[in-house]
Amino acid sequence: MIRVLVADDEHLVRSGLRLILEAAPDITVVGEAADGAEALVEAERLRPDVVLLDVRMPGTDGLTAAPAVVAAGPKVVMLTTFDLDEYVHEALRAGAVGFLLKDTPPRELAAAVRTVAAGNAMLAPTVTRRLISSFVDRGPARREAARGRLELLTGRELEIVREVARGHANGEIARRLGMSEATVKAHVSRALAKLGLTNRVQAAILVHDADLL
Repeated sequence: MIRVLVADDEHLVRSGLRLILEAAPDITVVGEAADGAEALVEAERLRPDVVLLDVRMPGTDGLTAAPAVVAAGPKVVMLTTFDLDEYVHEALRAGAVGFLLKDTPPRELAAAVRTVAAGNAMLAPTVTRRLISSFVDRGPARREAARGRLELLTGRELEIVREVARGHANGEIARRLGMSEATVKAHVSRALAKLGLTNRVQAAILVHDADLL
């Protein structure tokens, strides 16, 4: 059972997230918090697997709390809206492994929780595309260096990593490329190992550095 802590200053949002997540047979919401400071206290007390942490809350906001919450052990998924995603890179530097929009469909929300609980990064596709531009310096030297690194990959691995850079999850990549989800996962794992990367977000940034989309 995946244990989740929900941190958002709006009671209705917390209740809605709890309702959605607890409809999944393998997820339980073990606690709630109304700001970042409370999220840290509850994360240390409850030891959840995943914390859904709102970016902006009164008092201690999610971005401020993220490093300490990550240090407490759980995987952190930040919740945002379109006008807040310029803060994604701050949370990623703090150790967050997921970034989702608050209007994410219920099935995708549960799937995202499973993804990060399993140790993978998960970004909403829209957030991924807008996030990358804040990281990427497409100068010639950086572009050629990125392309050089990506030459380590096979053609299929590069094709799949490009899909990752478009913000697609393994299941969607499998459908688009006509292969099993397990095969996609294996290709992603091999690609990350060859590139010396630890997560999908870093791979996406490298592809955008190389200007291959």
